[in-house]
Amino acid sequence: MKHRFYSKSQKEQNRIQFKIAIAAVVFNLLILLLCLLSGFYFLIFLCLIITLSIIAPFFDVPAMTKKGKLIYYSSLLITEKENKGTIVIHGGSLFDYVFVIDKTFSGKQRTNFILQKYLEGILNLIQACEATDNTSVRIKGTTYILNARTAEKIGLKITKTDFLQKLILTYNYVNILVSNSIAKRKIAFPKLHNIKTFESSIEELIKRKTFIEGLNNKLKATRKQTE
Repeated sequence: MKHRFYSKSQKEQNRIQFKIAIAAVVFNLLILLLCLLSGFYFLIFLCLIITLSIIAPFFDVPAMTKKGKLIYYSSLLITEKENKGTIVIHGGSLFDYVFVIDKTFSGKQRTNFILQKYLEGILNLIQACEATDNTSVRIKGTTYILNARTAEKIGLKITKTDFLQKLILTYNYVNILVSNSIAKRKIAFPKLHNIKTFESSIEELIKRKTFIEGLNNKLKATRKQTE
């Protein structure tokens, strides 16, 4: 798995996280000073919430991965540990986008790359479940990269996003905005109603495995032609 953060030594990783933490502290101290001068004290609370939302993945994801609570099946597809017969899937976080996506890619190349890494991760997840004879397990996740048509073709059923998930997405809106802008290589405000929750089972994905492999290979070939 090509991931520039995990390819670094522990010392280098710690140094990166330290710089991110210092930058966040300095930024919020400047905002605090501005609030004291202007009297708009609410601004510091707003900035603290936004800052925490943005920097959290740079600390949480590596820590939870190290503890085995998160598992990478590709550089941009992560799952939580199975719980009561269900595996929760996450697309790459802002942290992963920063360290995985090639900065020279165009917006279209980035979107295709992200989708290809999703498919690659799904194929690796299928393989892992087949190896342990655990194909009855269900999967669930939320994404703004996969459209409904592609999701259905690979065996994912679109379901209603529950209130708690909507609340989490709202809290992380700025984080999603930055991630979406990196994916599109331009400022791209995400529409929360376009973010979809999907469910399926490994057994259902196995039925579409040939299609998933074909689409994955097609996206890989397209990227290589444009590099």
